Amino acid sequence: MSQTAEEQTATGESEAIRWQTLQRVILPGQSQMDTVPLYVDMGSAMGMQLPTAAGSPSSKPGTVSRVSAPSKEAHVEDFLSRNSTKVRAGERVSFGSYFNAFPASYWRRWTNVDSVRLSVVTQGTGSVIVYKSNARGSLQRVDTQRVEGRSVSTFDLTLAPFGDGGWYWFDLLAGADSLVLEEAEWQTQHDGSEPGSVTLEITTLNKTDFCLNNLRILSENPQALQRVQEVLLVDQGTQKVADAEGFAAINDALGGKLRIINQANLGGSGGFARGMYEAVQNGSDYVLLMDDDVVVEPESITRMLTFAGRCKTPTIVGGHMFDLYNRTVLHTFGETVNPYRFQPDLPSDEMILGHDFHGSNLRQTSWLHRRCDVDYNGWWMCLIPTKVIREIGLSLPVFIKWDDAEYGLRAKAAGFPTVSMPGSAVWHVSWIDKDDLVGWQAYFHARNRAMAALLHSPYEHGGRVVRESQYHDIKHVISMQYATTQGRLWALRDLLAGPDQLHEMLPTRLPEIREMMSGHSDSVFKKNLDEFPAAKLDKPPRHGRGTSKPNAVSVIPWAAKTVLRQLVKPVTESSSQRPQANVAHQDNKWWRMAQFDSAVVSNAEGTGASWYQRNPEQVRRFLAESASIHAQLLRNWPRLRDEYREALPRITSMEAWQKTFEAHSESDSK
Repeated sequence: MSQTAEEQTATGESEAIRWQTLQRVILPGQSQMDTVPLYVDMGSAMGMQLPTAAGSPSSKPGTVSRVSAPSKEAHVEDFLSRNSTKVRAGERVSFGSYFNAFPASYWRRWTNVDSVRLSVVTQGTGSVIVYKSNARGSLQRVDTQRVEGRSVSTFDLTLAPFGDGGWYWFDLLAGADSLVLEEAEWQTQHDGSEPGSVTLEITTLNKTDFCLNNLRILSENPQALQRVQEVLLVDQGTQKVADAEGFAAINDALGGKLRIINQANLGGSGGFARGMYEAVQNGSDYVLLMDDDVVVEPESITRMLTFAGRCKTPTIVGGHMFDLYNRTVLHTFGETVNPYRFQPDLPSDEMILGHDFHGSNLRQTSWLHRRCDVDYNGWWMCLIPTKVIREIGLSLPVFIKWDDAEYGLRAKAAGFPTVSMPGSAVWHVSWIDKDDLVGWQAYFHARNRAMAALLHSPYEHGGRVVRESQYHDIKHVISMQYATTQGRLWALRDLLAGPDQLHEMLPTRLPEIREMMSGHSDSVFKKNLDEFPAAKLDKPPRHGRGTSKPNAVSVIPWAAKTVLRQLVKPVTESSSQRPQANVAHQDNKWWRMAQFDSAVVSNAEGTGASWYQRNPEQVRRFLAESASIHAQLLRNWPRLRDEYREALPRITSMEAWQKTFEAHSESDSK
């Protein structure tokens, strides 16, 4: 059913019903044209051609086809404002996009909303066409409204058919002349409540430019700040944001809402826990945690608050993460934790990491239409009700890694779900440009994964966690990554020592790890390959080929042979004087590195390289120590599980964190 504004007035409906905006149509700024596919589709695709009956020839995997229309280039001059755009004569623009389609299945599943109204204000002649999809991604036309002059078209739409997935969206088709979209909104009947207040917290460590940019974005979008009680910047770095050029003007533009807390580097968990703590203390209804090295879509703040305010139970609402340097690429649509391996996992086999909307838009990508239910959301952007914090506590004091996943699992166990909300997002540096399984971060990965498993694994001895941890040690050892191995062994020794030391270790463990790593050549970086001796092999590889990855059948005998060789075969004298190869980061695989006695290896960022050198004595020591520690961990798993679960409420409490903050805070300032 559709109505014009005149028809609404005639029936008296507009006076009888108060409407709440759930989601506004938004458009990219004219300096962000590389993100256009996230906001509008310029006629590049109509949708998916899916089989209509099970067992039909087209129902076989790989037979789904795209239904396409000629693509059109986006013109910067057609984007009139953040909410208004022009459709050129005879052309079609679809708002079936990541930021502007309405994620109906999420609203149906998690909120008290059972119907929505689409209101579209246009100027000119043409058509407004409404579509929906189901969980399979099949497109269905819902309604069409012809428009002339200045028109307000409304469509009342039920959420009943969206049990497993599906979206609503609309297209604009211009007539003989251009058609201007002045604004459009997805609305619902107001339930009398108002969105709650939020403390927006950013944790930073020497990312001054990013922080200033996001503060500037917030100051230029007053609607995003409407429900923000305060913007809290927890500055843990040595390059203080408050000392940066341009800070004073941005601070003034924020109208007194910015507060800075300077504290020692307690890691992401220490910074985010501070945000949780302060939000509870100042009476906010929510805390919105945000990384420092992101660029935020400010409309996300309003959308997340609105969604959370209509949820049936207190709900953690997370935003998605796009690649900062390839802005149409979505990192992941949602994440779960595999309970047996205790590793992050994708909720569906159809999903992929790194989906590029430039290559396949929302209507072309069937798996994006199935509702994605998650265990947690990354803390690059995550809204947490303070009611949840009061009941289950603050973050684990673990510095970095697994704090967000553990918190989501803890909340889920207490009856508080997490929703990764489509249409809410930040742009963040992609994981592709990092390698946090090697180097100083390996300590936190190893310790915190096992800790989270102790707290939440349903399996008696943690499933595969202990076994896989030892496999990882072996891979690092035969790859000559001795600093990483040492860090991982420290991690498990600290885990065995119990939970009551975690707060005390927050500010001290990272400096100790960095000092340890400085004594291992595999973690000492130089900027240029020319700073190392020229690489040369004493004899060429067999048959002119290097080592290939062993398969499932051959991996065990291959690994045994490789470990034995590294244990007993002396290092050649030449390999200690010069590397045998220069290895690019993407080629730094354990099965390839095991063939060398030494190699210069580039880091993930491309900013330097380090010299890996085989040392049989280190191999013997690390393998023996790893075997001993993992045997202890497996033997003591039931006892440690009980200790960590008993300590969890205590070490995540407001009182425990308050003592840590008081011991490591410098000052507060407006």
